[in-house]
Amino acid sequence: MRRNTSGHHRRRVSPRIRTAVSVGIAAVAVAATAAAATAETATPPPSTARTQHVEYFSGADGHPRQTTVPAPKPLAPSEKAAIAAGDGDVTSIVQSGPVGSKLDVVFIGDGYTAAQQKDFHADVRAKWAKISAVEPYAAYRGLFNVWAVDAVSNESGVSGDPTKDVVRDTALDSAFFCDGTERLLCVDTGKVESYASKAPAADLVVVLSNSTKYGGAGYNDVSSQVGYDGIATASSDNDQSDQIAVHETGHSLGKLADEYDYGQSGTYSGPEPAQANLSKLSADQMTAQQQKWYRWIGQQSPDGGAVGAFEGGGYYQYGLNRPTENSIMRTLGREFNLPGREGMIAGFYRYASVLSSPLSTHHAVSRGTRIRVTAPASAQLTWSVDGRERKAARGKSSVIPRTLGVPADGRAHTVTARATDRTKAVRDPALRKLLSRSLSWHIAP
Repeated sequence: MRRNTSGHHRRRVSPRIRTAVSVGIAAVAVAATAAAATAETATPPPSTARTQHVEYFSGADGHPRQTTVPAPKPLAPSEKAAIAAGDGDVTSIVQSGPVGSKLDVVFIGDGYTAAQQKDFHADVRAKWAKISAVEPYAAYRGLFNVWAVDAVSNESGVSGDPTKDVVRDTALDSAFFCDGTERLLCVDTGKVESYASKAPAADLVVVLSNSTKYGGAGYNDVSSQVGYDGIATASSDNDQSDQIAVHETGHSLGKLADEYDYGQSGTYSGPEPAQANLSKLSADQMTAQQQKWYRWIGQQSPDGGAVGAFEGGGYYQYGLNRPTENSIMRTLGREFNLPGREGMIAGFYRYASVLSSPLSTHHAVSRGTRIRVTAPASAQLTWSVDGRERKAARGKSSVIPRTLGVPADGRAHTVTARATDRTKAVRDPALRKLLSRSLSWHIAP
């Protein structure tokens, strides 16, 4: 659906818009590297005070690119105060469980006027539906809370849409043609951070810019400055923009490297990359040394073909291997490969718990209180009373202590729920140890 974007105001571009920077969706610990073929490692250098490294998607080939753009001017105290005291209403889009036990995704709209905030909420629902349809998101929808933060713009639409000379007055300064690149969609990261802080929690931040134009961005060097795993920009009504967001979360949540190269980009000569989906080792070497994705070698991968070692990745044509021929970390529209899915699930569980409940465990409850819990479909859920499992309740998401077998004998008892995620998408024993959790409630006499 496309809203009225009347008012194609054409005026001189302000310095704020020229230096605006969009932020990438979940880009946190694995920052996208500078697009320099001469770099010695697959890990990006830290950004300076006046620039930011950004990943963008330039065209129909689906291959990302890297560049560096000017950083936005820091917000003055008066600007921060104005945002804090102004708009920024928060709406719950998906409420899967308590904040702190779920991964909280925050969407902020730009280029939506006061009359278009319902349109923004509809766009958030539509965009999240597409993102969460991608595996492994689809299998773990219950681990996410989703929030929408209203940022009211004076004008509808965004700068640079459809042409470079179009400038609009928006809350976050969304602008295509960022630093001269048409498809690079920039925002003011300082303003984004101020709005994101209004949500109950923020682990990932996505800016939806009110546009049908193809574009977006991933900024990977903001995580040390904020408390969440990154930010992303995407066009609200472009059918491919959700893929940009998914790719960026591969960096932030999955800690995955880019698996593409720049063609004639030379041979990598640095150390073994830290990221789980790049290696200097061959498939045989990985297997012999039990390194990187050796547990997956030879297995059929959802992105096509068997897992092996395919040369090219980390922006280098030679010297680095990737797990499969063409995953979403190489080309938009593809699936995560098997090592990538494992990395994403690990990322989900850095923020969310395999087991959660809206009922506090800090206070005693009665024998007649209904206890509800949530766990992924791949988790085995068991219940016990005073340490003894009640097998008849296995798999139930809610129980009543009385019907579970807690006796009315005048003594205190304990009911415990335990969930263990048995997904076949995780093979790392160290990670599997983190996929279990129990919650216990004291039952009053």
